[in-house]
Amino acid sequence: MSTLSFSIIQTNLFWEDKGANLANLAQKIMGIEQYTEIIVLPEMFNTGFSMRPEILAEDMDGPTIHWMKRMAADKKAIITGSLIIKEEEKFYNRLIWILPNGELGYYDKRHLFAFAGEDQHYTPGNKRLIASVKGWKINLQICYDLRFPVWARQTQGAASEYDVLLYVANWPEKRNHAWKTLLTARAIENQCVTIGVNRVGIDGNNIAHSGDSLIVGPLGEVLYHCAYEEEVFTITLQKEEIIQARTKFPFWKDADFFHIQ
Repeated sequence: MSTLSFSIIQTNLFWEDKGANLANLAQKIMGIEQYTEIIVLPEMFNTGFSMRPEILAEDMDGPTIHWMKRMAADKKAIITGSLIIKEEEKFYNRLIWILPNGELGYYDKRHLFAFAGEDQHYTPGNKRLIASVKGWKINLQICYDLRFPVWARQTQGAASEYDVLLYVANWPEKRNHAWKTLLTARAIENQCVTIGVNRVGIDGNNIAHSGDSLIVGPLGEVLYHCAYEEEVFTITLQKEEIIQARTKFPFWKDADFFHIQ
């Protein structure tokens, strides 16, 4: 039976204070005692959800990327989360996926949150990133992407394009019902495990975040939920449970075929 262990970090973020955030997260990461293979941080984990990329952006050889590489190497685990990246005079809300050996992949947020002006400061991505670990496939997405089910939909006939759908977020408390409902829906419709990692606390725009980090199984069952508190939680997923759900309830056979450009 194939297993994969995730540690999710639900934390408050210090507004636009990279040093404080990285110190806080380093302490939490190094304090994980359970065996873990993937450590997940929230969206814009080193700054909070800021619309000041001109001041806060780094390049792909910047200090936060180097910090992630050190953390991954020291913990011997994959580290992932999003931050503000500048590339060719454009700014991206970029999810970084760093392996213990320093190799990395990235995903640029496709759906920018126009309600908060994100589309005025950042450039959208145009391709998905599905990472592979030990035979598991993980679809990596960011916050507002959650509202757009086509972007997450399994597109292969055997419903096996990916096994885990992962969202990192700064999702506000006042819309936490939508957050929890949509995470559950994405799990059920894609017959996968869905993981949503959110922050807690009040940001620099006086917006409250309740966390509500959530792990949902392929039949919609809640495997983990935490609201309002800072917490580091580790879970070991069983591949066989996903396979059994898809085999017992082969709803994917009746799905509409489509292709994402």
